[in-house]
Amino acid sequence: MSSPPEIRCRASQMPLPGKTPPAPRRPEAQPHHTTLPTRVLIPSGVLGFGFERDALRRGLARAPHAIVIDGGSTDSGPFYLGAGVSKYSRASTKAEWRALMEARAEAGVPLVIGSAGTCGTDAMVDWMVAITDEVAGELGQRVRVATVRSSQSPDAIAAAFDAGRLVALPDAPEIGRGDIESCRHIVALAGAEPFREALATGADIVIAGRATDTAGIAALPLMNGEHPGAAWHGAKVAECGALCSTRPMSGVVLVTVDESGFTVEPQAVGARCTPHSVSAHMLYENADPFVLAEPGGALDVTHARYRPIDDRSVRVTGSEWLPSDPYTVKLEGAGFAGFQTTALVLLRNRRYVENAGRWVERLGRFLADEIPARTGVAARDFALDFRIIGRDAALGALEKRGGDANEVGILCTVTADTQETAHEIAKLANPFLLHFPLTEDEELPTFAFPYSPAETDRGPLYEFRLNHALVLDDPMSAFTLDTLELGHGAPR
Repeated sequence: MSSPPEIRCRASQMPLPGKTPPAPRRPEAQPHHTTLPTRVLIPSGVLGFGFERDALRRGLARAPHAIVIDGGSTDSGPFYLGAGVSKYSRASTKAEWRALMEARAEAGVPLVIGSAGTCGTDAMVDWMVAITDEVAGELGQRVRVATVRSSQSPDAIAAAFDAGRLVALPDAPEIGRGDIESCRHIVALAGAEPFREALATGADIVIAGRATDTAGIAALPLMNGEHPGAAWHGAKVAECGALCSTRPMSGVVLVTVDESGFTVEPQAVGARCTPHSVSAHMLYENADPFVLAEPGGALDVTHARYRPIDDRSVRVTGSEWLPSDPYTVKLEGAGFAGFQTTALVLLRNRRYVENAGRWVERLGRFLADEIPARTGVAARDFALDFRIIGRDAALGALEKRGGDANEVGILCTVTADTQETAHEIAKLANPFLLHFPLTEDEELPTFAFPYSPAETDRGPLYEFRLNHALVLDDPMSAFTLDTLELGHGAPR
C-alpha cells in the first residue's frame, strides 16, 4: 500500500495574538525526569465515554510517560455548571477510573484528569477524590494525589470586573456586577501551568478542576522542554482520543512530542491516523482552523505539515506557540434562570402534520392570552416555547432541509419563577395540546400523549452569564494546589 501524501496547511493573512513574550512570572516547575521524547497516552475524549481495554493495554506497552484524560465539557449546556454536578454516571466514571488507576500502577507514571466531574467545580474535584479513595482502597493502592481547584468567588470576580481585569471575548454579553454576583458557580479554565505545578509535586494522580481540554496533555511535554508548538498541537489533536482516527469510538491514542514536532498513533486494532483525520481536528470545537487560543498564548498551525509515518501514524511539524501578555484565563459562569416543566404531544393526522407550524403558532397565541387570564401570572413572568420534534427542532429557522414526516412531536416547555407556577401553566396547556383545532370552524381533533401524566417537571434552569477572560499576574493565582494521601494505609 502506498502512503498518502503529506498535507501542508496555509492560512490567509489574519490577526494573531501578540508575539511579545509574557512578562516574567514565578519560576516554572522543574522538569519531570523522563527520557525524551515525551509519550502521553490518552484513553478517551472524556472519562465516562468509554474506551477499548485491549487498546489501553497496547498503549501501556508503548511505555508512556503519563496517562491523561479529560473529564468535562460545556457541550451539554449550562446546567451542570449551574447545579455543580457531573453529566456522567458515577458508576461509569468509577469503572473507567479504576481501569486507569490499574494502568497507572502498572506503568508507574502519573495519571492526570482535568475538568473533573464535567463542570470542574471544587465540589466535583472532591467527587473525583472520593472515587479515587474508594478505588485505591479496593485495589490496595496508596496514592499521592495533587488537586487543582478552579472555582472562583463571584465577589472576587466582581472585584476584578471593577478593576478592569475582565476582558470580553467575541460576542460576549454586556454584563455588570449583578450578572457576576448572580452566578451560582464560576470556574476559571486552567492552562498548562497548574498541571505542571501539580506534576512537580511527584503526585501519582492529578485531579484538576475546570481546564482547557489540551492543558493536561501539553503539561508534561512542556515540562520536559519539548517544542511548545508541538506540545499544544499534539494535545489539541489527541484531546478527544481516537476522534482523530478512522475508528473514533475506540478511544485510545498515543501522542509523542519531541524537540521539533509530534507523532500521533491510535492504539486500537484497525484504527488509523491519516494526514486528513489529524489536520481536520483543528476544526473541532474551534472557530478558526489555524489558531487556537489557550491560557498564556495561542497555537498557530498556519505552517504545519502533516506527513504519514506508516499506514497508522502521522508526524506533524511546523506548529508554533505564540506567547501573549497579559496572561489570561477564560471564565465560565452559570446562574439560575427559573424552573421548567415540559409536555409532549404527538400529531399523526396528515393535515396537522403538514401544518404543524401554523398549529403551534395559533396555539401559542391562544395560550399567551389564556394563561394570564386564568392564572393571574403576568406575561413577563413566564415563557412558553414549542419545538416541533421531527421537523426543525434542532435548528429552527436555520433549517434548510425539506421533506415530509408521518408524525411530529410537539414539545411544550414552560419556564417560570417557581416550579409550581411552571407546572400549573403546563397543566393549563394540557387539554389544548390534546384537542385544539387548526381553524375555528372545524371539529376538535384528538392527538396523543406518549405518557401519563403528560407534564414533567425539569427542575431548575441555568444559563451561561460570562464569556470573558480574567487577567492574571501569575498563572497560578486563580488556582489552588493541594496534595493528600489516599487509599490503603493512608492516614485518616
